[in-house]
Amino acid sequence: MTSPHTTRPYQSYVYAYPHKTAYGRLAGRPGGKPALSDVWAGESKEALSLYLHIPFCEVRCGFCNLFTRIGAPDELTTRYLDALDRQATAVRDALGDTEPVRFAAAAFGGGTPTFLTAGELERLCDIAEKRMGADLRSVPLSVETSPSTATPDRLAVLADRGTTRISIGVQSFVEAEARAAVRPQRRADVESALGLIRDSRIPVLNIDLIYGIDGQTERSWRTSLDAALQWRPEELYLYPLYVRPLTGLGRLGAADEAAADAVWDEQRLRLYRAGRDHLLAHGYEQVSMRMFRRAGAPRAEGPDDYACQTDGMIGLGCGARSYTSGLHYSFDYAVEMREVRAIIDGYTATEDFSHAEVGRFTDGDEARRRHLLQSVLQAEGLRVSEYRERFGTDPDEDFPEELARFDARGWLDRGASAAGLLRLTPEGLAHSDALGPDLFSPAVRAAMAAYELK
Repeated sequence: MTSPHTTRPYQSYVYAYPHKTAYGRLAGRPGGKPALSDVWAGESKEALSLYLHIPFCEVRCGFCNLFTRIGAPDELTTRYLDALDRQATAVRDALGDTEPVRFAAAAFGGGTPTFLTAGELERLCDIAEKRMGADLRSVPLSVETSPSTATPDRLAVLADRGTTRISIGVQSFVEAEARAAVRPQRRADVESALGLIRDSRIPVLNIDLIYGIDGQTERSWRTSLDAALQWRPEELYLYPLYVRPLTGLGRLGAADEAAADAVWDEQRLRLYRAGRDHLLAHGYEQVSMRMFRRAGAPRAEGPDDYACQTDGMIGLGCGARSYTSGLHYSFDYAVEMREVRAIIDGYTATEDFSHAEVGRFTDGDEARRRHLLQSVLQAEGLRVSEYRERFGTDPDEDFPEELARFDARGWLDRGASAAGLLRLTPEGLAHSDALGPDLFSPAVRAAMAAYELK
């Protein structure tokens, strides 16, 4: 883990806190592994998020460190869905019926959920609805796909079952760049998949693009941006390339030196700013460092009463995380293919899903850090009154050194305080991947440093 006070702009993509590498086995605590019925007792269940994880892909991109494997031999998808069904039954039983249980948002991720056949996607939706009680047609449902698996039959199932947002990982419309990222694909196939998605009439299309690929220039980056804009996607995500240990590019050593080189940082910052400005000029609004939404486009978030900072999540599948106000938990985590396969095999053989296996307890300080992170990394910023109402203190009281450091770097919008907001400047948003890790607690940082890669 990089030093917490470095100004290098690309340290870590903070999509959740604490990171899974800070989790530990829960079996050694007093009383053994915590029962899910105890974990969820007393928790508000009126606005939960539901996430179902499918850990299969046709290929594994060179930059990918997600929990996924290539292919699914010997009816593995059937066995996986069987286990997912058992887990859903156990989790719903643990939530109980003494108070209402309502899901305000749902998502299928991976891996590639559309690796499943159309019939298997039907079963996946049934698990969410019939086992968990989620009404997929009345809440936002987001599903990830890929150019090779966005087929008419699969898309028809997703549209019929209430999908409101589909996200496709294109990464680059330039075939040479796709090859450099160890993601073999033809632009014609990408365009065909996008056409099929539009024909499905799923309301929100998101396209993922990556900048910082070896050989990528501002001109080729603009080519991908303009190709994506031709489809008028409601959302666009612009991701910086990271090369992680044990990934395909990491093994090739394609960026071992560049990852520690200011030249690569400068390339990514330059491409980020070019992409940001290009999208803003074409009628998109910036939601976060990565996310841009077309002005006037329908939103795919949950209702107003759901907030990721405070409401709980139920994650089903061996790569999914769940969280309550006091515990974040999941299953074991790995990147290396052999380890991933072993964890998936262990998951499919599991009969008892009534306890939390791996996780991290979150005390008051960690809850404060998570709330601050989840809020300030959004362009709209953190409402200080909401933070004060939840914790009884102000962010300036809890994080004086960190916020002073951000302010000194020009990352905080001083004018926003008059409106009761703690908000980043455009340059602060550009440095989100440095700012986020700077807010990790010493304990989480030490746990991440002690994690053994596998």
